[in-house]
Parts: sequence; structure tokens; C-alpha cells
Amino acid sequence: MPGTSGRLPRGVRLLIVARAVNRLGAFSLPFLTVLVSTEFGASLGTAGLVSATFGLATIPSRLAGGRLADRLGRRRTILLGLGGCAVTELGIAAAGSLATVALFAVLLGLVFELYEPPSQAMIADAVEPAEHVRAYGALSAALAGAGMGAGLIAATVGRWDLRWLFVADALTSLACALVVRAVLPADRPRPAADGGRDQADGPSAWRDRALLAMLGCGTLFAVVYLQVMVSLPLSLLRRGLGASQAGLLLTVSAVTVVAGQPLVRLRRLAALPAPAALALGYLLLAGGLAGYAAARTLPGYLAATVVWSLGDLLMMGRSYAVVVDLAPAEARGRYLAVYGTSWGVATVAAPILGTQLLAHGGVTCLWSVLAAGCLLLAAVQPLLGRALPGAGRRAGAGRAGAGRAGAGRAGAGRAGAGRADAGPASAGRADAGPAGAGPAAAPGGTAS
Repeated sequence: MPGTSGRLPRGVRLLIVARAVNRLGAFSLPFLTVLVSTEFGASLGTAGLVSATFGLATIPSRLAGGRLADRLGRRRTILLGLGGCAVTELGIAAAGSLATVALFAVLLGLVFELYEPPSQAMIADAVEPAEHVRAYGALSAALAGAGMGAGLIAATVGRWDLRWLFVADALTSLACALVVRAVLPADRPRPAADGGRDQADGPSAWRDRALLAMLGCGTLFAVVYLQVMVSLPLSLLRRGLGASQAGLLLTVSAVTVVAGQPLVRLRRLAALPAPAALALGYLLLAGGLAGYAAARTLPGYLAATVVWSLGDLLMMGRSYAVVVDLAPAEARGRYLAVYGTSWGVATVAAPILGTQLLAHGGVTCLWSVLAAGCLLLAAVQPLLGRALPGAGRRAGAGRAGAGRAGAGRAGAGRAGAGRADAGPASAGRADAGPAGAGPAAAPGGTAS
């Protein structure tokens, strides 16, 4: 049964702990290109191609994870994904040729995102709608905190041999799987829909216009957000500060997110409608990125990092809560998976955009363009808040007419507050982002 307000349900807290354990090892993928180029003598172009194929493979992986979560069950899909990650990471560590590494990199991409949608759906299943934002925010904060430890482990293990990074990542995946297997409840049989029709074969999430509107904005946001992982080291080099300072800035971001958790529980902030909270978050992101455009010294970069991290903090958890509200109960995994593909697209697009802006416009141009993108997203939030309620009533009526489960949500709750919340928040960051450590730790940038 869903939990009530107050302390999060035990199952949710244990799932968050398990994901944090996994996050401690999720530091290997940013080193995939380094491994390919140093261990096997590949060119930077070839190494980048290997990473890009991994990123492309994560898109069908996430979609498959959403469908399996709704068909096979949440826990089984999580275990399948974690086990697959462990096997393929060990394959990368043991590879003796470039072709073998490339093969296992693609296989890793195909299983890498399987456990994200069921993890997110399991949280939605366990808590009341009013607690969704807090639960997803707690997951993001836990991943951010574990990310700080991951950096320290990477710095230590990486001194021995880069292959050991992948071994350590595989071990934490297995540890997370053991925790999930031991402490989370087994999947329950899914009831069949009316007439014996499988509920998971209902109308596609891709036909929900509200979800697609969120996906479009979320993809733009993810492309902007991943530039912190992709382009920040290059920007620092051009300003004469050293690429390694990016690690310090990302640590400061994670500390800001973790230390700022009490702020989001303040009554005035917690009571903000989603469009207002998201717009304010994007404005802070824009301010921080504009600070990067102007910064010439490390203190300037540190101050800008704190500003955009506060925006990140303000948006945490809101997008997942909105997607879950849009989704029928039997399709939560698929809805979360569709929305999460924004990060797979961004993993491929962000390096291309960032390097082109740097090459042709320079550091100031890069961060100014990205800040302008955040301002655009901030401006869109109130428009979405006004536009989506009508779409929600139409979509809800269709679902109710089809006799789908959860039709009650098609009423005033979904058409009003639920759809008004439908801004494209920090989707990937419970999955991804520098602080939330979702897809952004993938090669070139989101990790799980």
C-alpha cells in the first residue's frame, strides 16, 4: 500500500540505498574513451565512436526497461538490468582487442538503462501522489551524495589500472542486485484487463500529447544540462585553469545539492506550483551558466556552480511526479521510459553541439547560448501550465471511455493540478545529471 506523508515507506528507502550503492561504482563509463585510446591505441575519433554507439544503445534499453517493468515486473527487470551491467562491464575489463571492447560497450548500452524505469515506477507504486516529489528528490540527493564517494573511488582505483574501474563498477552492480533481491518485495501477478486483454498492450505512451510536450522540452533541457559534463573541462582548458578543476566543480555541485535538501522542505518552496518551481529553477540554471560565460577565475566558476546547482535542487523530483500522474497505473514504467529517452538523445547530441559551439564561437558563446536555452525553458513553463490542462481533459476522457484502469485520474485532479505540473523538470537527474548522476555519467557525460 502507498505510504502516507511523513517518513518514506521502508521499501522506498531500501531501494534508494541500493541505488546509492550502485552509484558508488558508476564512475567507469567516463573513462571508456580513455581505455579505448590508451589500452588499444585507437584514435580519439574511434574512441568517440565507441562511446557514441554506447549512448545510442541506451535509448532502446530504456524503452525495453519500461515495457519489461510493466510486463515482467519491477523487481525482475531491475535484477535483469543490474546483472546484465555486471556481466558486460566484466567483459570490457577482460577484453583483449578493440573489437571486443566495442562489442561489450554496445551490449552494456543495451542493458544499461533497463533498471531505471522499474526503479522509478516502484517508487511511484509505493508512495502517495503528494509524496512523489519528495521521494524522487530523496533518490536524486542520495545519488548525488554517492557520486561524491564515486569520484574518490575512481581517483584511487584508476591509479592501478583503468580496467579495475569496470571491475569495481560490476561489483557494485551485483551488490545492488543482491540488496534488491533480498529486501524488496517480489513482483505480484498482473491482473488482466477487461476481456482478458493484457493491460500492457493498451494505448501507446507515444500518443499522449502531454507526455510528448514534456519530452520535447526535457530533451532540450538534457542537451543543455549535459554540457556541464561534456564541455566544462574543455572550457576550463581554454581559460587556462586546467581540465581537472571540473572534478572540483562537480563535487561542489553535489555538496550543494545534498546540503541544500532542508531548503526544499521549507513551506514556501514546497508549496510552489510545479510551473513556478520549474521556471525559477531554469532561471537559476541560466544565471549559473551565464556565470560560466563571464568567469575567468576559479572562484568565479565556483560561485556560478553553486547558483546553477540551487536551480537543479529546486527542480529535483518534480518531473517524475508529473509523468507518474500522467500515466495510467499499469503503464507507469513505459511513460517513465519514454520521458527518459530525452537523456539518451542528449548523450549523442550534447558532445556535437558543445564542441561545435566551442570551436566556432568560443567559451563565452557556448555558455551564453546554453543560458539562453534555459531562459527559453523558463518562459515555456507557465505556457505549459495553462495549455496542458485542456489536453489532459481530452486525454483523460479517452482513457475513461476505453475503460482503462486509473480513469479517475482523468477528472479534475489530472486535468488541473496534475497537467499544470507538466513541466520538463530534471528527468534524467534522478537518472542523470552531474548532481543526480543519471544518464549524465555515461561516456562523455550520465551514469547510473
